Parts: sequence; structure tokens; C-alpha cells
Amino acid sequence: MHSANGSPSAQHNGDTNDFTNGATASNGEIAATDAADQDTTISPNVKIVSQNDKEIVRLIGQHLRMLGLNRTVDQLMAESGCRLEHPSAAKFRSHVMDGEWDKAEEDLEELKPLIESADGTLKMKFLLLEQKYLEHLEEGQVLEALQCLRQELTPLKYNTERVHGLSGFLMCTSPEDLKREANWAGKGAVSRAKLMEQLQIFLIVIIYRKHFPCETRQILNEHCDEVWFCKFSPDGSKLATGSKDTTVIIWDVNFDTKELRQLHTFEGHAFGVAFLAWSPDNKYIIACGPEESSELWIWNVDTGDLRCKMSQSPDDSLTCAAWNSDCKRFVAGGMKGQFYQCDIDGNVLDSWEGVRVQCLATKRDGKTILASDTHHRIRAYNFEESSDHKVLQEDHSIMSFILNDSERLAVLNVATQGVHLWDVQDKLLIRKFQGVTQGFYTIFSCFGGINQDFIASGSEDNQVYIWHHKRELPIAVLQGHTRTVNCVTWNPHVPSMLASASDDGTIRIWGPSTEYLMYDCQVQDTHSCSSSSSSSNGSTNGANSGSTSV
Repeated sequence: MHSANGSPSAQHNGDTNDFTNGATASNGEIAATDAADQDTTISPNVKIVSQNDKEIVRLIGQHLRMLGLNRTVDQLMAESGCRLEHPSAAKFRSHVMDGEWDKAEEDLEELKPLIESADGTLKMKFLLLEQKYLEHLEEGQVLEALQCLRQELTPLKYNTERVHGLSGFLMCTSPEDLKREANWAGKGAVSRAKLMEQLQIFLIVIIYRKHFPCETRQILNEHCDEVWFCKFSPDGSKLATGSKDTTVIIWDVNFDTKELRQLHTFEGHAFGVAFLAWSPDNKYIIACGPEESSELWIWNVDTGDLRCKMSQSPDDSLTCAAWNSDCKRFVAGGMKGQFYQCDIDGNVLDSWEGVRVQCLATKRDGKTILASDTHHRIRAYNFEESSDHKVLQEDHSIMSFILNDSERLAVLNVATQGVHLWDVQDKLLIRKFQGVTQGFYTIFSCFGGINQDFIASGSEDNQVYIWHHKRELPIAVLQGHTRTVNCVTWNPHVPSMLASASDDGTIRIWGPSTEYLMYDCQVQDTHSCSSSSSSSNGSTNGANSGSTSV
């Protein structure tokens, strides 16, 4: 791995939409489930689709559900034989949206074995009872509300301060007074949908477990030294990896089998390859070295040819780069004060003096460039207008950052602090994620999963951490690497595929648990199982040594 200043290290030290995307529709319809969940046989008209097709169908289904097209989703799921979510979670949502609190509590008991912690179940029950209590008060059912408060909420011995606050609402003289004092929308679809949004955070593992990257599916060990970087192409068809061994390897992704094979090896990077940037059209890739490297390389991935080798001065440091949306220009920079805008042949079109760049990102407007610098900040630059302004300020060094597809959110790896989530439009720090070990080495995080609701990061404790963007605690910790994990990348085309690069010299490809892949296969058709099971188990290169802690 390489340290904060880019020098190779001989050894290492150890709203956004909610994740169901509007499934809390006001009509409270139950989300689609497949035939196996309803104890019925699958219709002979069901179209058998590949695992990759199923992921696409689920993505479409999630988006349609967000638009409120519930019947369309039901039809889509029925025809494809797919399942949008766990049936118990769907039943739970239906009862919550209908205000059937006793049934919702019974559902919660059913879900308890699947929820990641007992504390999570307790919090969910508290939220249910809080809504129940407030609705009783709005309806003027004071005795029922008092009974809920004394006999159900108080015995939970959870959030006693909030319980005391709730008791004060008994003094409200009207529904309007209650809504104002409680900052509550009132009984009905709006408040229940908001409640469901809170509850769903605890159901992430249930809904996504079938297609969540929690098990090593393949180990790539063709590099012969520390692997510093990895990145899927924008279309997800290829993976690029860079290593201290001075090579870049391009891997081809088989969307049907979810396996990768070596396609090209690019050699000659004297200082090693510490950063890679794909052009938006998937055709070119920029390779940068650590701080000692004064050059960058641009390779044509389709042909395997070197497009250009750029070096302005032997005193330069070109450690990071980002492509313009037109695929004809890019920006590059480094910690020694170089900050260039260049054309695809490496000719410098413009430069910005005095900016020591740690990491770069470009926006789709073709003008705005975000750069983290040595002053612990990210600033926005416009070369055409020669203007710049501050976007955000941290208290420690920003080792790396990446924007999500909406360009609204940024995830930062901050020295000694860990992983932070920022709203770069409103310039607000949203969340500091817990668990990861981040010192002064450069670690790269990523957004990913369905609708990029998840964030993954490597760590100096040899593990990969995954969070839902609305939760501080990790929902999964992936184990298998034996040294620091320097970089993770989520496949933008396959939400269930994650890659991680480590100082142990390997790249691990993470996918769904074999148990759930087999179950999913059996749901569709017993005749299709043999090919799926053989492909997922037959070429993992010892992959089963990697596991997850959820």
C-alpha cells in the first residue's frame, strides 16, 4: 500500500431515497413476492431469466415501486418469477401502513430471527408503539393512549427521555396542538410512510440478503505484489487493477457466470500503479503512480495499445486524474502542486498554480472539477472561468473521495477519522460511519448496490466494511483478506458484485451467498439449477475462504 504522501510502505498498520425506494406507498399494497413465497406453483408462462436479468428486473421493479406503479410491479414480478423483497417484510409493511399495530407486532416477532440484532428489534417495537400512542391521542382515545404508554412503551426500558416527552403530549388540547408539539404529520399515510422509512433501515439485511455481496466468489491473484487500486468500468463489463508490481491488469466480466478472466496486462509503470480512471465511454483508462511518479499513462482498453505517456517535468507528481464528460479531456494533479487540464493526447491545455491535489472528481456539466487538497478541504474549480470556491471543510486530511451518480453525495476517507458522508450541494456533513480502521494511508471507498444506497470501504484491519447510507454502524463486515484493503469498487451494472484490492496481493470478487443463489434458482425452475450451481461453485479459486459478519 502507499501512505498519505504517496510513498510505498514496506508494511502496513493494522433525500435521498430509502433502500426500498418508496415501497411505503400510501395505498399500503403488499410488495410483489414470487410464487414460492405464496406456496403456489409457478405458472408455465413464467419466463426463466438469468441471474443478471433478475438483477435488472429487480432494479426496474424498485423504480416502478417508487413511482407508485404497484400493480405493474406485481405483474413484472409474476411474469419474471422474481421476488422484490422478503414476504414477511411485505406483510409487515402492509400492516404498518394500515395501522394494524397488533398484527405489525406479531409480524415483528416473525422477523426477529432475521433482524441483525436484538437491539434492532427493540428499536423497531418502540417506533411502532410511539406511532400507535400518537394516533390514539389524535383520535381522543386518552385511556388507550395512557395504557400504551404505561403498559407497552415504559416496560421496554428504552429511550426513557423520549417516553417522558411522549407523556407530555397528554396535555395537548387538540389534534392540531398535538401535531405541532410532536412535530408529527398526524394519523394516516404520510406519518406511517415516514415511520416505515425508519423501520426499513433495520430490514436491510432481510430484503437484500439474496443478492448482497457477502461471500467471496472468486480470488484474482495474478499480481505479484501489493494491489493498490481497483475500479469497474462505467458499464461494468471490465475491472481494472493496479499494483505495486508496476502493472495494470484489465479483467473481463462475464455477466452470466459473474466470473472474471484476465484480458490485458499493461506494463512499464516504474513506480507502481496507485490510481486508475476510466473514461466515461469505457474506452480509455488513465494510470497514475504514487507521489514519486511524474508521469501518467493512457491506455486504449479495447486494443491494448498505449495512447500516450504524459510527463511535463521530472519534478512533477501526477497521482490522481479524472475524465471530463466529453471523453476528450481530463484533469490530473498531485501533492507537489501540479494541477493540469489536458487533452486525450496528454497536451496541457491549462493549469492551476499552487493547488496540492490529493483526489479529483469531475461533474457532468463538463466544467466543474472537485479537488481535495492539503488544507483538509474540497474546493470546486472552473478552468474556463478561472473561478473556484470551497465545497466542504474537514479537520483532518481527506485521503480520497468519490461522488455518487446524482453528484449530490460524496463519501470521504479522512485520515484517523474514517469514512464520512457529505451532502456537497447543501455543504452538510450527514454521517460519520463507524467500524473502519483508517490511519494515514490512502484507502478508496465507493457507492453501490441498488440505487447506490450502500457505501463500502477497505480498512487497515484487513476487512471490507459496508454501510447503508442512513446508518452509522456497518451492516456487513467482509473477511478474507490477510493485509490492508486499499480499495473497493462496486459493479455499476451488477448490484450484487463488489471487488476489493489488498496489500496481500489479491483481488477478491464478492457476491451473494451460495445458499441464497441456490434458493433463488430453485424458486424459478428445478431444471435450471444445475448450470447455475456449477458456475457459482466451480471456479471460485478457493473463494469460500472469504465470509461475512452481519
